[in-house]
This record gives sequence, structure tokens and C-alpha cells, in this order.
Amino acid sequence: MRPAGISESITMIKGRIFFIFFIFLCSNLFSQQTVTGRIVDDSGESLSAVIIINMATDKKTYSNSQGMFSIEASPNDELRFVKEDFRRVSRRVLMDGVNSQLLITLFQIPKEIEEVKIVKRLTGDLDQDSRIVAKTDKGEQVRNAVGLPQPVGKMREKPAEVKSVLLPILLGNLNVQGMYDLISGKAKRQKRQYRYDDLQEHIAWVRSRVEDEYFIKAGIPADRISEFIQFSFAVKPQVRTYVKAKNLSGVLLRLEETIPLFLEKSK
Repeated sequence: MRPAGISESITMIKGRIFFIFFIFLCSNLFSQQTVTGRIVDDSGESLSAVIIINMATDKKTYSNSQGMFSIEASPNDELRFVKEDFRRVSRRVLMDGVNSQLLITLFQIPKEIEEVKIVKRLTGDLDQDSRIVAKTDKGEQVRNAVGLPQPVGKMREKPAEVKSVLLPILLGNLNVQGMYDLISGKAKRQKRQYRYDDLQEHIAWVRSRVEDEYFIKAGIPADRISEFIQFSFAVKPQVRTYVKAKNLSGVLLRLEETIPLFLEKSK
């Protein structure tokens, strides 16, 4: 049986942890504000369909046809602005809560003019079509030719987990860094960042291996191809499974099923 003094200490620690989490939650809840702004390119033209992401809450919104946007945020939240073919930009919400309308400028990523290619017609045979629409990964060809080893996993700091931090406390061991990461929200932000990075990596994998013409012929505008791929990941998780397995034929098979759904949603 556990001595009364130890039981009281454990109860006190649990109470303090709950109180800290409660205060942290309330401070976030009541400090939120609406941040507004306008997004333009380097020539001053308004940019529509820019994705604005609050990295602290994972909330998203899009800029309208005039480049205007509004999003809920708390002081010191990071807002990220993402648009295909443009360099992404991040801004912090001011700590004093006074945020005048933001003016965000996105700079276009320079593109090399591609050589003219003769486009073959798709046959309906996914095995054959995947070879027709697939782009050549020259880096992979070089790695295969010289026998370079492939990297295993990703070098990432592992986010703190509630169980791995709280359970040792009951045994008298305090993980100070882990506790700080949980209370400050660092662990939650890390997990959210990793999910975002993995999503962008998987979208890029498809974009780098399938010609834009394949999507455009299916009725998907060029500036919404990445949005369509992300939509497909959500409604057909098998698409992402095939991406992880680097199975292009499987990816195309599942994408064919989501094209009508995306076009209907777009209407």
C-alpha cells in the first residue's frame, strides 16, 4: 500500500498539471483575434486561391479574387501563405494584439522553358498510361546506376507524448523537457508540422511523376492540380498508400475514381 504522503504528492502533482493545462487552454481561447490582409505578387497584382494556414491551430482559408483573406489567430501564431509556383511566406501574429491589415507579397519561382514534346494519346490501359504520363526522375536514375543507398526514415525530433511524460512522474521521475514541450504546445506543433510536411512531400511526388496535361485533359485546371491531389488523399486514403509504396499505376487508378467527385464539388 502506498504511504499517505506519496499519495498526497501524486494528487497535488496531478492537480497542478490539470491547472496548468486549463490556464493554457483558456489563455489561447480568449486571446484569439481575426487577422485580415491582402496578398499580391511581385508586380502588385492580387493573388486568389492562396492557402492561408494557421500553423498553431491547423485552420485554413483561401484568398478571394481580390487577394483578400481573414483568419482567426492568437498572438504569436504563425500564419503560412502557400500557392503553387510561388515561394511560401510566413508571418507571426503580433503579441500586443494590434494587427493592421497585412500586405503579403509572394514571389514566383522561376521556371525553365521545357522542350517541346510529342504527347502520346492515353490508351485506357493503366500500366501503359502510367508510363506515358510519368516524368523521368533523373536523380533516381543516377542513384540506381551508381548504387547509392537510399535514406532510411526521416531525421526528426520525436514529439513528446502525454503517456511518456506523465507516467514517469507517478514513479518519481520528471521529464522537464517533455513536460515543457506538452505545456507550451511544442509537441502539438511538431506533430502538425510533420503532417503538413508529409502531405506536401506526397503531393510533390505525384506532381513530379505525372505530367500536368494528364490532369488538364481530365478537366482539372492547372492551378488546382495540387488541390485535387490533396482532395484525393482525403476521400480515397488508398491514393496516399500507393504514393508511399511508390506505385504510380495504383495512384492513377485511384485518382481516376476521385476526378468526378472533385469536378462535382467544384461546381
